[in-house]
Amino acid sequence: MPLLRVHLDSDRTTARRVLQLHQQGRFHHESREAAREQAWRQGRTPAGDPVFVGITNGRRNVQLLYDVEVYTDATR
Repeated sequence: MPLLRVHLDSDRTTARRVLQLHQQGRFHHESREAAREQAWRQGRTPAGDPVFVGITNGRRNVQLLYDVEVYTDATR
């Protein structure tokens, strides 16, 4: 199944917290659900849980990056 890369705007504090949780093998539920909702807003049906892949290193606008596995032929 294809992966949809989702970029979520964030602040530095939240981004650090999400990264720290990921390194501990835990999840940041709010951003994970936001990634799932973003896939729905793009007209794709999530096939599994979003997977955190990292953060951007922008100076002003930090983004959380998630990969969401989506179905190819189903839409909302």
